[in-house]
Amino acid sequence: MTDHATTPDPSAQQKIDTSVPHSARIWNYWLGGKDNYPVDEAAGDAYSAVFPGIVTVARSSRAFLRRNITHLITEAGIRQFLDIGTGLPTVDNTHEVAQRLAPQAKIVYVDHDPMVLTHARALLTSTPEGATAYVDADLSDPDRILAAAAETLDLSRPTALILSNILGHIADYDRARAIVTRLMDGLPSGSYLSVNDGSRGTDAGYEQAQDTYNESGAVPYFLRPVDQIAAFFDGLELLDPGGVSVPFWRPEPGSPAAEPIGEHGGLARKP
Repeated sequence: MTDHATTPDPSAQQKIDTSVPHSARIWNYWLGGKDNYPVDEAAGDAYSAVFPGIVTVARSSRAFLRRNITHLITEAGIRQFLDIGTGLPTVDNTHEVAQRLAPQAKIVYVDHDPMVLTHARALLTSTPEGATAYVDADLSDPDRILAAAAETLDLSRPTALILSNILGHIADYDRARAIVTRLMDGLPSGSYLSVNDGSRGTDAGYEQAQDTYNESGAVPYFLRPVDQIAAFFDGLELLDPGGVSVPFWRPEPGSPAAEPIGEHGGLARKP
């Protein structure tokens, strides 16, 4: 959780339903954050009772993103990031990782969630040399996202598009593919796509827990076969080691031996 003070947006606060568990708040709870309600903690605990490994999935996803950003800054020279499906501020948000390494980095966060909006100011801190911005928009409207992002980012220059645990909220796979394609079409050669999402075929316990959650009436999140996640990178140059279970994506030296989990992702360059 960041230490930045936030001022909730009153209009957004009125839209928050605290009687129903919400995926962003539950994810925040699993990551050790405090921006959640008792209903989210109860749902998170019920989920982890069925599948205790969910905390590992959440934290491995965040570590994967951190390693992606580190590569993009230090090896690829990227200084612009478009992070869609921001979620609630926790530890090592995109701008924190990027600007620690390159203070001039610019980040645009995109989300369409009242709870995230109330805490957007925590995501708007920036180094003097760089910039951050928050766009209230839905993933299903890529043209609006690109237009709004262009107010902060120079989209004629290489930009990293980050889609972390957001595409699973798009039930129709073809539609999800089309959204990714449209977003990447709006970015120039030399840009990158970072995707990681929950996957099927690795952990039956995870699949059972997620299917039960989806049937609870909460906002559903659909686990996808690994080959479908890999196909989001079609037409791009997928970096080694390819689309893999996220602990296997360039683990840091000295880290414990990786174990496969139901979370797959990769990083690819637009030629």
